[in-house]
Amino acid sequence: MFKNKIFILIVSILIAITLILTAAFVLWNFMEKSNQSKDPAAQAQDAVASVKPTKAPSAEAVKANTAIIKDILTNLSGSQNFIKISFAFELENSKGKTEFDSLLDSAVKGTIVQTLGDLTKDQIEGSKGSDSLTATLMNKLNPLLHDGKIKQIWITDKVLQ
Repeated sequence: MFKNKIFILIVSILIAITLILTAAFVLWNFMEKSNQSKDPAAQAQDAVASVKPTKAPSAEAVKANTAIIKDILTNLSGSQNFIKISFAFELENSKGKTEFDSLLDSAVKGTIVQTLGDLTKDQIEGSKGSDSLTATLMNKLNPLLHDGKIKQIWITDKVLQ
């Protein structure tokens, strides 16, 4: 009988400790969320403050890892409009650039022409259209690469007619 009471006492103490730790964890998470600002600008500043600075690559390294595609000419969707556009693709490393160059004439240009053919003149005009185009291209081209990823896409020339 004595052993039975000790066992029940130990189990009760363990349950109490578990409940106390669970309550402390929930309270901690609640306090963390209440400390965060709901203002997007303040959240962005907090996110920027938490980023540790890294050494920027040299201009030579950026140039060595950049592939340039000039003068792609194609029709836009649903109209008589066409676009002539040039891009600069900055890749993470030299292996990625080598792989990108090997896919350049087939998959990369084909993806660019297909993406441009799906867009209308209104969708590609202005800086928002350019940002949307580069984001779409990055999302479509990065899965094709295995040795590196595209870091940045710049539109170096754009003629829309």
